[in-house]
Amino acid sequence: MSELWTPIAKQYNPLKAGSIDGTDEEPHDRAVSRAIAAKYRPNKGVIGDPHLTLFVSRLNPQTSEEKLKDTFLRFGDIRRLRLVRDIVTGFSKCYGFIEYKDERSLLKAHRDSNKLVVDQNEIFVDFELERSLKGWVPRRFGGGLGGKKESGQLRFGGRDRPFRKPFSLPALKAELYTEGPVDKLDRRDSWQWERGRDRERRREERGEEREKHDGDRERYRSRERDHKRQRDEDRYKDKDRHQRREKHKTRR
Repeated sequence: MSELWTPIAKQYNPLKAGSIDGTDEEPHDRAVSRAIAAKYRPNKGVIGDPHLTLFVSRLNPQTSEEKLKDTFLRFGDIRRLRLVRDIVTGFSKCYGFIEYKDERSLLKAHRDSNKLVVDQNEIFVDFELERSLKGWVPRRFGGGLGGKKESGQLRFGGRDRPFRKPFSLPALKAELYTEGPVDKLDRRDSWQWERGRDRERRREERGEEREKHDGDRERYRSRERDHKRQRDEDRYKDKDRHQRREKHKTRR
């Protein structure tokens, strides 16, 4: 198992995606069950080369196509850019797709643009997976990758939340769920396996809380800087207005 293990999924499996180390044997939430039962097929109406396309998310609702293009042109020539908008309101859904003209530009953007701050939002960048990852099931069907801890539907195996390496223990865990005697060594190893896995999950949760705290602190600092800048501009305008008024009185 350890020889075949990779932190990034090579094929999408909803059951494995719902597990921090890809070893779950049963769905742990209803969304995983929905994803397993879903018979999703990629949208054939989407044009462009999936192997030259990036997925960009967590955008600021105010970010425009022009701003997005200016940000990603530094990595290479763009063939096609699409910011996904609501079909009724026209508002941005805060994600989009960028197709490059060559693989070199794609790889450079994938490496350097993730977690860039655009319009005060830290963006997430990954390869397009809908048409390139076999078995893909999107979030609306209970699949996807990543997610927030608050939702209770984290998905692992992607760039945002890679798999954690499982513990190398004898194949004894299954014996706990079968009839027959289990010796003390088996019970101890299985208990250690479960304890180690719980420890990994708690560590993951603490890391998420730290990331959220750091992000909130950075947004607060950014708002403070904007507020200070606006306050200085207003003070300068008031001072300039007062000087012009005094000068006008002097002339009279």
